[in-house]
Amino acid sequence: MTQEGKPKTLKHSQGGKGRSCGLCLFIFLLLAGASAVAVCLIYRPRKPRFAVVGAAIYQLNATSQPIISTSMQFTIVTRNPNRRVSIFYDKLQAYVSYRNQQITPAMDLPPLYQEAKSTVALTPLLGSGTVPASAEVVNGLMMDEASGVVALRVVLLGKLRWKAGAIKTVKYGVYVKCDVWVDLKKGAVGPVPLLGAPPCKVDI
Repeated sequence: MTQEGKPKTLKHSQGGKGRSCGLCLFIFLLLAGASAVAVCLIYRPRKPRFAVVGAAIYQLNATSQPIISTSMQFTIVTRNPNRRVSIFYDKLQAYVSYRNQQITPAMDLPPLYQEAKSTVALTPLLGSGTVPASAEVVNGLMMDEASGVVALRVVLLGKLRWKAGAIKTVKYGVYVKCDVWVDLKKGAVGPVPLLGAPPCKVDI
């Protein structure tokens, strides 16, 4: 009787621990969700704003199909419009696309903390060496360089959290698309004029 009872007692103990862990996890998720709802209802946080205000092209060679050489830098300004809510950015990446095709490797950016009603400038240097490119990209870039106007898209993606006082929300995915038109003559190197850069589209 004693030997048969011991395994039952151990099994019951393990089952109790599993239920306790599950309950703790449920309570944690419930509190995290409640905090996020509280921030949203009380402070109504607004999405951050992004805009490209400067560009420099160091390399954009599209003469050797099916590869291109890219190296470019953009100054991206982000604004937190909230008065009492700060923003934490995490796992941020940036890359450049042309005609919906990525032409630079995704670059990891450091975590960013943005205080309420503040503006921060990011200046990522994107591209390194050569990257594969389709015939559409190579031919399109050659034609655009000949005309002097190149349309590019700067993309930022990652996670963000809002913070109000001691309360932090859960992490939300953020996807930023910035369309820019640059004045680029063939062979030009360095800062280039922006012919158009409307406010970026921000999806959360």
